[in-house]
Amino acid sequence: MRTKRPFVLISAIVVTIAAVLGDLRVLNAWGAHGHTISGAAAARALPREMPKFFRNAADQLTYLTPEPDRWRKRGEADRDPAMNGAFAPDHFINFERIPESAWQAEDRFAFMADVRAKTGMVLPEAGLSPFHILELFQRLRVAFGEWRAAPDGQTRRWIEQRIVNDAGLLGHYVTDGANPLHTTIHHHGWIGENPKKYATDREIHARFEGLYVQAQVKLGDLMPHMSRPPRVVTEPRRDILAFLRESHTYVDEFYTIDQRAPFNELTTAAENKQFTVARLVFGAQMLRDLWWTAWVTSVDPRNAAPPPPRATGTRPVALP
Repeated sequence: MRTKRPFVLISAIVVTIAAVLGDLRVLNAWGAHGHTISGAAAARALPREMPKFFRNAADQLTYLTPEPDRWRKRGEADRDPAMNGAFAPDHFINFERIPESAWQAEDRFAFMADVRAKTGMVLPEAGLSPFHILELFQRLRVAFGEWRAAPDGQTRRWIEQRIVNDAGLLGHYVTDGANPLHTTIHHHGWIGENPKKYATDREIHARFEGLYVQAQVKLGDLMPHMSRPPRVVTEPRRDILAFLRESHTYVDEFYTIDQRAPFNELTTAAENKQFTVARLVFGAQMLRDLWWTAWVTSVDPRNAAPPPPRATGTRPVALP
């Protein structure tokens, strides 16, 4: 007779995760506006060699980029914490808490086991964004391969729906990763030793991603910096982690800028704007690169060779 204990244990873990996360369950990374303009910038900078159905789905991809935050509404989490508790760690990675050995893990489960064995941490203290980005990228690449091999038009249209949905969701987690606060234990104010007197208020996350971006940044601020042709991400696992690590290097700069002119809806300092636009563009470029890579490296299940990895574009425009 099948025992019910595993389900009870899983349910208890989910409830514990939700409790540890606390008010993170309603956090909207970059806010809906920041995610939307990042997704729009990536979709509008696609090369002509992408399938036409994908380029024509730019508005839908833009809409879907904030989607995972819609799942985190407090009302649903109050009804049952299962979904939020399970998905919340996909939005971030706390590099300061991860033992180096964990990066050798083949999948999220081995990663979680190594982190817990080496540190005793529970899941929400670590985060899983590198694995979730990689997982969604792989789903997208598989779907593009299925699309190439579709036996008829109806099947191909069904696959197109799957592709656009997964690509939009991928957009959320990639653009999350472009925000330094999604890579650090200092995500809601500086914690621990603080010799530089950085801000410690828990509102700093919302001040930056929500209030400031909504009031001060537009899609038009990003588009002049999106002219670099897309690149093929040669080693997705390695390059996704490198993308997140680079984002992490901006944590101190973020807090230093916030010291000089606190991020909020009234801040008009040029330094704040330049920093924020650069981070949003960083995410939009990586997202466009991953979409492009999923397409050009997808393999027809019937073993047809993928097309050559080339893309059109004008010369890159450097960030100011």
